[in-house]
Amino acid sequence: MATLKEKRTCGQRCEDFGHFVWNSDNGTFMGRTPEKWVYISLYYVAFYVVMTALFSLAIWTLMYTLDPYAPDYTDRLKSPGVMVWPDTYGEEIVEIKYNTSDKLSWTKMPEILHKFLKPYNDTKQLECNNHNCTRGKYFIQKTFSAPNHTKWACPFTQSMLGACSGLEDPTFGYNSSRPCVVIKMNRIINFYPTNHTDISPYVNCTILEGHDNVENIEYFPDKGIMDLSYFPYYGKLAQPTYVNPLVAVRFSLVREKKAKLQCRVVANKITFEHYHDPYEGKVIFQLQSVK
Repeated sequence: MATLKEKRTCGQRCEDFGHFVWNSDNGTFMGRTPEKWVYISLYYVAFYVVMTALFSLAIWTLMYTLDPYAPDYTDRLKSPGVMVWPDTYGEEIVEIKYNTSDKLSWTKMPEILHKFLKPYNDTKQLECNNHNCTRGKYFIQKTFSAPNHTKWACPFTQSMLGACSGLEDPTFGYNSSRPCVVIKMNRIINFYPTNHTDISPYVNCTILEGHDNVENIEYFPDKGIMDLSYFPYYGKLAQPTYVNPLVAVRFSLVREKKAKLQCRVVANKITFEHYHDPYEGKVIFQLQSVK
């Protein structure tokens, strides 16, 4: 019968480990002589230095070939998306619903709009975008003639939204049944919304449901125009002070005071019937005022 292997004590195990860490018989540290440890350390230092250098070279080459002013790849959708503020989303679409009798219900709408319009403050805009732009013409800039090697941006001030600017009426009409919404078109670098050089894109809102509940639709600026001077957009690095042109729309709600609306930006290079992107060229939202 084979003899059972003698069970080693904890002290013996610790002694074995200490002998492994430093073996005084052959002068090894953890199984290797100091000379071998130096060789191994130098090998790994050289290995990681080379790997770091190759990685840095790859990143430098990539960054060198990229254009800092325009992305190499863009979305296959060629038309910009359109958004509406206040952006209070429901399950499927934006639902702007408020109660004129409940101040807590409608005050959040003006708060959202005031926050959104902060960059459009008249004083701020005239300080950072003081270039005199020619209205009704594309603002084409081939050189970086603005300060700090940038391009000029045309000012768009809050006051240009007229009765829906929040300056005359800080409630934006949400304390009544004449609410204002703000339409914004997303940015696309070097995008020209129309082939015509004298026709600006404009916002047009139509009633999808509840035709009898909307008495009147008003646009600010006049006719809902997004002037051509705000196009093309050259990118954040080239135009750091650029702001999107806006159109405010005021609806006069009557009867049931509920309607489903579609606001689209009309221009011959902006499509709005893309099945896979419901926000391309247009935005659909629900507007309801209860009392």
